[in-house]
Amino acid sequence: METFYSSYYKGLEMPGHFVSREVQAGSVTIGGKQPVRIQSMTNTNTFDTVSTVAQTIALIKAGCELVRITAPTVKAARNLYNIKNELRLKGYQTPLIADIHFQPKAAETAAEIVEKVRINPGNYADKKKKPGAYSDTAYDLELIRIAERFQPLLKVCQFNGTAIRIGVNQGSLSNRIMSRYGDTPAGMVESALEFARICEDFSFHNFVISMKSSNVRLMIQATRLLIARMTATKMNYPVHLGVTEAGDGEDGRIKSAIGIGTLLEEGIGDTIRVSLTEDPVNEIPFAKKLISFYTDSNGLRTLPPAMPPLKNPFTYQKRDTLKVGDIGGDRHPVVVASTHGNEADISLKPDYIFDKKVLRAVTASFHTRIYWVKDIFQGDLADGERPIVIEPGSDAPVSDFRNAIDFLNHHNIMLPVILKSHYSFSDPVDFLIRASIDLGSLLVDGDCDGIWLGASDSMSPEYALQMAFGILQASGARITRTEFIACPSCGRTKFNILEALQKVKAATNHLKGLKIAVMGCIVNGPGEMADADYGYVGEGRGKVTIYKSSIPVSKNIPENEAVETLVALIKEHMDWVDPP
Repeated sequence: METFYSSYYKGLEMPGHFVSREVQAGSVTIGGKQPVRIQSMTNTNTFDTVSTVAQTIALIKAGCELVRITAPTVKAARNLYNIKNELRLKGYQTPLIADIHFQPKAAETAAEIVEKVRINPGNYADKKKKPGAYSDTAYDLELIRIAERFQPLLKVCQFNGTAIRIGVNQGSLSNRIMSRYGDTPAGMVESALEFARICEDFSFHNFVISMKSSNVRLMIQATRLLIARMTATKMNYPVHLGVTEAGDGEDGRIKSAIGIGTLLEEGIGDTIRVSLTEDPVNEIPFAKKLISFYTDSNGLRTLPPAMPPLKNPFTYQKRDTLKVGDIGGDRHPVVVASTHGNEADISLKPDYIFDKKVLRAVTASFHTRIYWVKDIFQGDLADGERPIVIEPGSDAPVSDFRNAIDFLNHHNIMLPVILKSHYSFSDPVDFLIRASIDLGSLLVDGDCDGIWLGASDSMSPEYALQMAFGILQASGARITRTEFIACPSCGRTKFNILEALQKVKAATNHLKGLKIAVMGCIVNGPGEMADADYGYVGEGRGKVTIYKSSIPVSKNIPENEAVETLVALIKEHMDWVDPP
C-alpha cells in the first residue's frame, strides 16, 4: 500500500485557479464561470409522492437549484417519474438528482427520468469482500468488470442527456481501493478517477465529481488532491463540495463553512451542499450566505486572490515553531481574547487575555509581550522570543495570513503565530461564516498556534469565544467538548434521526473529547464513523445498532432503548463521567 500511496502524490502541484468545463443538468449549467450552484436532498420516503413533491417545492422556494432524491431500488427509481411529473405540472422545472447506492439497475432506470444521477463508486459495482491484497492482474480484471457494469448507465445518460455525479464517500471506499491506498485522500481520489476514466473511454463528459467526508481536514485534502490529479492528466470536470454528516446547529454550520469555504477561497467548487441534521430547507439560507462571499452584484462568481496552501496541501503537518510559554511547539492552538469570558462556564474562558500590551495566561502566571507581524516585516526582533500576532491588512484575510506566514518561513522565523481577526458584522451568520473560513483555512493545514477573534458590539464577547472554540473543534485542531457526527437523513432512514440526535446529545454532550456518530442507515454509517468512539446507526424501521468504534456491539435494538444502551456501553468502557 505504501508504494501506491506515496507514488500518488509524486510531482503534483496545486494549479493557480482551477477552471472546470461546463456540464449540463437539465436547465442548470454547472462549472466554468457559472455561479456556484446550491443543492440539497429530500428526507421523505421516495414512494410518498405527495410528501416528496411538497418538500422539493419548499427547497426550491428557499433557493435550491438542484434537488436530490434517494432511489434505493428500481421500484423507487420508477416513482421518480410521478414525482417529476407532479412538479412539472405545478410549474417547477428545477433539475432532479437520483441518489443511488448498490443498484446499477436503479441508476439506469432513474437516468431515463431525472436530469442527473449520483452514483457512489465504492458500492456501485464493487462488492464488499473479505479485505485482502489484490494482485495487479486481479485488480485490472476488477476494473474491466466495473466498466462492464458502468457502461449501460453511460449509454442511457448519453441518449437522454442525463448528467452524472461520481460521488465518493470516505465511509464507503471499496475493499479493492482500500487494499492499495487505504482510507486516505489518495484512495478517495483514485476511486473517483477510475470511473472518470471509464466515462472518458466511452466519450462521456457530462459529469461532476465530489469527495465527501465527515472529517473536514480530510475532505479538503482529498478535494485538493483531486484537482491536482485532474490537472496533471488534463481533466477539468466540475467539483461538488460538502462536508457530509456535519451534524446540526452551530457546529454543523462551522464544519460546513470551513470545508466548503476553504476550497472556494482556493477557486475550487462548482456546486455545494450544506449537510445538516435538520429540516433540509434550513440548509439553503446558510448555503446562500456562504456563496454570497464569492458572488458579485450580478450574481456571477468571483475568484478570491488567496495564495495556495503553504506546504504539501494533501497531508497535514503542523508548522514547526518554538514554544513560548504554552504557545507553539507541540501544544494545541490557544484562544486569546481582549476580555474574560463567562466565569461560570470554564469552556468559554480563553487561554490568554490581551492586557496592557501583553498576553496574560488565564490559569497561570505566565505572560509575555507580543510581536505584531508588521514589526517582523520591519526586522524588529530585538527583545527575544515572543508570539507573533498577524492581522489581515485587506479584505482577503486568508491570502494575507498565508503571505505573512510564508514570509516568516522564508526568513526562518519559527516563532509561534496567533491569527487575530475582528469583524463588524451585525448578522451572527455572516460572522460565523467569515471567521470559520478565515481562521479555519489556516488551522486545517496546521499553520497557526492560536486564534484571537473579535466581534462587533452587537455580539457578546462570550459569543466570540464560543465561535473560537467551535472553529478549533470543527477544524480538528483542538477538541474541547463532545463531537457529534450525524448524517442529514434521507429517504433511506427508517427513524426520526433529527429527534434521535437530540436525545443522544442530551445524554452525552458533557463527555468532553468523545466522538459520537448518529447515522441514519448502513450505506455510509459504519465507514464514516470509523474514527468515532461510539456509534448509533439505523438498521431498519425503528431498529438501531450500537457501535464501539467500527464494531457493532448491540444489534437491532428497539429505538426507544437505544440511547440507554449507548450510555451503558460508554460506561462499560470507562468513558463515562457524571454530568456536572
